[in-house]
Order: sequence, then structure tokens, then C-alpha cells
Amino acid sequence: MSTAAVIPPAPTAQAKYQVRFDWGLAGAARIAPGADVLVWVDVLGPAWRARQGIEDAAAAPAQTPTEVPAALPPHIPVLRAGFGNAAATARWITDLQHRLGHRAMIAIVAAGESETDGVRFAVEDQLAAGAVIDALATLGTDYCSPEAAASCAAFTGLRGAVAHLLTASASAQQLVAAGVAPAQIRAAGVLDSEEQADVVRG
Repeated sequence: MSTAAVIPPAPTAQAKYQVRFDWGLAGAARIAPGADVLVWVDVLGPAWRARQGIEDAAAAPAQTPTEVPAALPPHIPVLRAGFGNAAATARWITDLQHRLGHRAMIAIVAAGESETDGVRFAVEDQLAAGAVIDALATLGTDYCSPEAAASCAAFTGLRGAVAHLLTASASAQQLVAAGVAPAQIRAAGVLDSEEQADVVRG
């Protein structure tokens, strides 16, 4: 019998909570261990810009979607989420939970904007992450870490102002300055406009 001491997870792993929340690739590495699925929230990131036909060279720098799976344990499904597919993402995770036959542990990561000294807070990603967490709670998954609960509360408290906050955000204003139409950005804040979850890696 091994007498080696069992080292508990670091508090930053939020391991005892079903729904965890952190920022950027470093945050993903902190909360992904032991998770059954990871949700990458990047509202105005590369995937959205590609769908809009926006050149990345004219946009704020950000982590690319392909970086996300590479930074995670290979067995974890990765979903990409925003306001438009928050409910669809929650449904996909609920279906996963049924397939697993046990409570799914969920890591939700707001991408933010990568800068030379780390990740810049991006209000649109915090609110969209909160939308996913709120949608999960609606389906009965609500054992949240304090970090996840705060993100959810930010969304539910500011839900009526999402369109304004999104278009007025620093990330959006960078895009507008680069020539992106405000209406394009506003459309990214329409809640539950998409029926399907965006599965990056299943």
C-alpha cells in the first residue's frame, strides 16, 4: 500500500464546484483538471470575426480557437460560446451529463484579450460567460464556484443593458475604430439567436 500523501487540488482549481470560471489560457489550465467539458467564451474573438468576414489584422489581438484545445487535456470536449448560443451550450452540456450518467464538471473560461503582460478583462466575455452559467442554472446545474456565481450575477443584473455594454466595450470600440460596423457588433449580443452549440472538439 502506498503511503504517499494525497495532494489536494489548489484552491484556484475550484475543484469542489460543478461550475467553475476563470480567464484565459492560464485560467483554463487551472480549472480544466477533473472537468468533463470546457466552454471557451470569446464573443468578439477570431471565430466571430471570421464569420463576419473581418480581417484579423484590423482587429484587436486575441487567442485563436486552435490554441484552446492544445492547452487542455486531450479528452475534454471544448465548446465555443457567446450570447447567441448560451442556452444551446447549456443544453449540450445537460445532454452530456445524461450520457455520462453522473454530474458533469464544467469549466467555463472567458477568453479576454491577450496582451504582452497577460489577459485584459473583456466585459463582453464576462457577461456571455454569465449567460451560459445562468442557462445552466435554468436547467438545474447551479453548484457554482464564487467566481462563476459572480459572473452569472453580472449577467442577470445587467441583462437589459447587454446590447449597450457590448457595443460600448473597449473590444467593440477597437473594432469600430478599425472600420467594423456597430450593427455587426450589436448582433453578437442577441441572446439565444442560435439553436446549436459550437463544438470545437467533441
